[in-house]
Amino acid sequence: MAKDVKPTRKNLMEIEDRIELSERGHGTLEKKRDGLIMEFMDILDKAQDVRGDLADDYQAAQKKINMARAMEGDVAVRGAAAALQEHPEITTESKNIMGVVVPQIESSRVSKSLDQRGYGIMGTSARIDEAAEAYEDLLESIILAAEVETAMKKMLREIETTKRRVNALEFKLLPDLYDSQEYIEQKLEEQEREETFRLKKIKEKKEQAEKEEREAEAEAEAEAEDEVAPDDEGGDTAEPDMEQSTAGGVPGGD
Repeated sequence: MAKDVKPTRKNLMEIEDRIELSERGHGTLEKKRDGLIMEFMDILDKAQDVRGDLADDYQAAQKKINMARAMEGDVAVRGAAAALQEHPEITTESKNIMGVVVPQIESSRVSKSLDQRGYGIMGTSARIDEAAEAYEDLLESIILAAEVETAMKKMLREIETTKRRVNALEFKLLPDLYDSQEYIEQKLEEQEREETFRLKKIKEKKEQAEKEEREAEAEAEAEAEDEVAPDDEGGDTAEPDMEQSTAGGVPGGD
């Protein structure tokens, strides 16, 4: 991924922004994951208790119903069950746990008194009453277990999703971004060194050209001075000759 990015300062700034955003997201997801795990452990403890109570209630209900069938007969038990007029009502609501929506189940008319069960008191025995009460307790345990188990499954699914996101950021996205950042920084440093070297060479060539130009000017000036110097010397020797010839002519006239 690093070599697919153009080494420009704009891309470097964009990658640095992405790194900052990803690091913040990684920290937030880690906190969420840890919070979800803590909540899940609490729900798991509650689920274990609920499962134990459910198993006990089921064993007790089976024991009571078997006793009622043995004492009253299967027809009487079925007749008492069919006499029920008011059935339990189940309502569900939602609650939010660390961003996870889990169901909250409410039940009503599960536990009933003797006159609410629909069968006559005189036509049944205490065995059937005990069996009915045991199954009412079992139904309440089932409702609670359904709520806890559903919440636990949703929490576990959200924990796995959050862990995958954390791992993707930690082991895939962030390392790729760090590599791209390092690659661009190295390329920009190389470009800067090359530019510095190029400017240095240009400066050296310019200084060399200026030096050669100054030397050429100095040589030209020296040549000009050499050409002027012989003319000056020739003018100085001519004047004494004229003076000598003038001086020689005067005595001859006398």
